[in-house]
Amino acid sequence: MLRIKQSLSAVAAAALLASSVYGQGTTTSNPDASGSASSAWSFSLTADGYVVPHSEFFVSPTFTADREWLHLEARYNYENLQTGSLWIGYNFSVGHKVVFEITPMIGGVFGNTNGIAPGYEVSLTYKRIEVSSSGEWVFDTGNRNASFFYAWPQLTYSPVDWFHVGFVAQRTKVYHTNFDTQRGFFVGFSRKKAEFTTYIFYPIDSHPTLVVELRWNF
Repeated sequence: MLRIKQSLSAVAAAALLASSVYGQGTTTSNPDASGSASSAWSFSLTADGYVVPHSEFFVSPTFTADREWLHLEARYNYENLQTGSLWIGYNFSVGHKVVFEITPMIGGVFGNTNGIAPGYEVSLTYKRIEVSSSGEWVFDTGNRNASFFYAWPQLTYSPVDWFHVGFVAQRTKVYHTNFDTQRGFFVGFSRKKAEFTTYIFYPIDSHPTLVVELRWNF
């Protein structure tokens, strides 16, 4: 319990420091049709169901909230099973034809794993092609040897608005496989504010890992 309180206290301090520093700068938010910066909140809820060979099925939900530069995020079963994390980040976006977006973040991890985690979400988009990645360094405050780096890079192509396909890789410690880094492909569909994507890691293996993702943007 002491480690959890220390982790959350450190995250709160980092959040206050970030707010103070960024508050002195210029906010880079996208203007709406009237030319003024949009101040509306946007939310997303994602549920990833993991079918891992020789392991029990589990779900990893993620909730995000964004308003102008502010990014808030909550995760569960992401860094480890029965482990939650809370995040705060700063949204940057530049470009028109080629759009570059990055969100540096700081998070607190608590549960089976306790620690501090600096992380990021980054993407580069040109027309219907997007290269993106999310990652974090988890510094375990209870056991330094248990600290690790997590990453999820992917390449996405959307030939039409409602369909996307691409390649993906992930490096994770939430479950164990024969490979430190898993690679595979994905196929997804979207309708209005909902998205459904299926990821298959090591499809040539006799026991591939399957991730089924459902996302709702609102």
